[in-house]
Amino acid sequence: MCKKCWGIVSILVLVLIAGAYKFLISGDTKISPDKRIAIQLTAPERNLVLAEMRTFLSTIQQISSGLTSEDFELIAKQSRISGLSAQQEVPGSLMGKLPIEFKKLGFDTHKKFDALALDAEQLEDKEHSLNQMSKLMTNCIACHAAYKIETINSK
Repeated sequence: MCKKCWGIVSILVLVLIAGAYKFLISGDTKISPDKRIAIQLTAPERNLVLAEMRTFLSTIQQISSGLTSEDFELIAKQSRISGLSAQQEVPGSLMGKLPIEFKKLGFDTHKKFDALALDAEQLEDKEHSLNQMSKLMTNCIACHAAYKIETINSK
């Protein structure tokens, strides 16, 4: 009896580990012909991710505008739009489809926007803000170089 229970428990633990790996680490991906990691999303999920990326791009444009006029209030306000608070709109079901490195890059990008906002308010240093934006853009370039998003049919 005990051996049977341990066998069942072992199988359940393996299933949980496999599920955790799939949800937390690998996501729903495949390698695309151009050697990037293709993240497999439904059309609405893809639209949500691309909308977030367009918000990043719009935010960067507004920060650039703020930098040219040294409007640190504008820089801080716009940076917060793409900060960590923006990630709260991403549903858990979508997060499970994203590979861990993509999630890390995304969280780091949101954090960099928040740091830019805070430093713009506190330091009002154009060169510092410009340097922060340059590092932030490195995340965007790394993401687009490593990943693409493909639409799959909803089930």
